[in-house]
Amino acid sequence: MNQTFQITATSRETLSRFLHGYTLEQLNKIPEGYNNNLIWNIGHIVVVQQMLVYKLSGLPMMISDEMVNKYKKGSAPVQDATQADVDEIKKFLFETIDQTKMDLDNKIFKNFQEFTTMTGFAIKNAEDAISFNIYHEAIHTGIMMGIKKFV
Repeated sequence: MNQTFQITATSRETLSRFLHGYTLEQLNKIPEGYNNNLIWNIGHIVVVQQMLVYKLSGLPMMISDEMVNKYKKGSAPVQDATQADVDEIKKFLFETIDQTKMDLDNKIFKNFQEFTTMTGFAIKNAEDAISFNIYHEAIHTGIMMGIKKFV
């Protein structure tokens, strides 16, 4: 799993560059033809990782229910993210992954509610969820690469 966490860290570094390289206005802009913006995609990535690994394991997530509701699958930006929202996402971008690695090392993931993704991938345990998360982050990073051309 070390390589999986290294790949995830690289993904999160890419996301961090968006958070540091774009203004709040740019992060919030929804270009024509898109349903969301840069900040929503990054928040969504953080939320989905927590839901896949912790919620499906029956464990508390590091993030609030409010954050889940803002960025979960099926949600969309209904109001602009504030600087406080961006700061919260920045904080969780790496903290969630560091904590997941520690929790995996400490073997806290004992129960898991199996889940089949929209793509048909069956996630049977926390390790599967951590691995699948790389694919999910890559999809949204690709979307962000498209959005950045218009902000």
